[in-house]
This record gives sequence, structure tokens and C-alpha cells, in this order.
Amino acid sequence: MRILFVCLGNICRSPTAEGVFRHKAEQAGLARQLQIDSAGTAAWHIGKAPDERTCRAARARGYELSGLQARQVESEDFQRFELILAMDTQNLADLQRLRPASGGAELDLLLRRYGLALDEVPDPYYGGEQGFEQVLDLLEQASDALLADIRGRL
Repeated sequence: MRILFVCLGNICRSPTAEGVFRHKAEQAGLARQLQIDSAGTAAWHIGKAPDERTCRAARARGYELSGLQARQVESEDFQRFELILAMDTQNLADLQRLRPASGGAELDLLLRRYGLALDEVPDPYYGGEQGFEQVLDLLEQASDALLADIRGRL
């Protein structure tokens, strides 16, 4: 199964989702059956590493994001991935607008899909350290739910 996580700039939320989910998939012995990636709907940070605050918060919980590089969503992603999960409603709307007619990927909000307390992963970029911790809390819960969903599909 091929899964793409999407936020705006691909330096905070979506690389965190990629790193957390990849780690959990490896622990579950499912990493070889999955292709996991992340991207942004905007082009501002293409080629850059995730935000240092994101990396620091993730590293403190045992997730390594330093090898990731930001990229922008491409039209081919809608054929390449089966499931594209947005972090918020604006990015979901942007994905729906960008989706080519031939795009077969299923689009959804990550948190809403799994019935978590919030529908959107809040953007921590302009806030303090606690925002990055909240993002990790939400993405750990969502990753567990996504992993359970995938186990049911495989």
C-alpha cells in the first residue's frame, strides 16, 4: 500500500506523520509492504530538511526525520499513491483542486478519518514548543489507527 501525508510546506506536520508512521510500521513488521512519503501543497521549502523544532521534538520521542527533504505534491502522486492524507481542510481542498481527472488516490483528512478528537492537525510553525508536542501526540494516535486499518486491508 502506498500512502502520502500532505501539509502546506512539508517541513512540520507531514514529515512528522511520515516519520512517526514509518517507525510504527517498521516496529509492526509491515514496512516492506508499504510505501510512505510526504509532500506539501506549496513550493516554499522544496529540498529543505524538516523544521529544526520538528526534528528536535521527534528525536526526543525516538523518531528520526533528518533524512527527509521537502517536496511539492505532483500530479503523478494521485496515481502513485492509493491513499493521500491531508493534515487540514485547506490542504485537502488544495489536493482536490490539484487532482487530475485520472487521479485514483483516495483523499481524506488524517485525523477525521480515524475519529480523533480534532479533525485537523494544527500547524505548529508560528507557535511554541508545545505545538510540536501536540502534533506528535495527534500523529502517534492517528498512526496507530492507520496501522490497524492497514492490517485489516492486507
